[in-house]
Amino acid sequence: MKKLLGLLVISGAVLGALFSLTQLSVPGASQATPAFTLKPANEIRDGAIVTVEYTLTDNNGEFIESTSGKEPLTYIHGAGQIMPGLERALFGLKVGDQKKVQVSPEEGYGLPDEKAFQEIPKDKIPPDAQKVGAMLMTKSEDGRMIPIRIHKVTGNTVVVDFNHPLAGKTLNFDVKVKDIKAAEAK
Repeated sequence: MKKLLGLLVISGAVLGALFSLTQLSVPGASQATPAFTLKPANEIRDGAIVTVEYTLTDNNGEFIESTSGKEPLTYIHGAGQIMPGLERALFGLKVGDQKKVQVSPEEGYGLPDEKAFQEIPKDKIPPDAQKVGAMLMTKSEDGRMIPIRIHKVTGNTVVVDFNHPLAGKTLNFDVKVKDIKAAEAK
């Protein structure tokens, strides 16, 4: 699931960059959208395409995930593609900078929402997933895949939790800025 989320963020960053570039054409101009190039930027600013490596742990020091040995995370700064607390902390950093960032639940994945717990009939959940802590995926009305966690199993029902798995957790990032690019018209 983490790999999928990472791919979605990267795909979103690329699509966001392409969308931003296509929206920069001059109104009323008869020519096609002007050509743009990505140039190295001095520091992280809104609109910059940023690439970072990171290791994420919880407040107890428990490992959650890392880009070590994998593709780094690429996103558009200021586009809301990463959690607000992390985005704010990275603003102004330069390539090569390293920073330890602690993100509160309110600035990360939020606090657990009691309304996100739902009781459903047991027969709607595969038998092998009817265990507390089991993670499943479901589809939202608009077609997005949403992770759910089995919170409680009773006689004929299962209580599922639609909160993000990291909701309510203080997150600790150890981040290194690998690349910063800015779009410039040719």
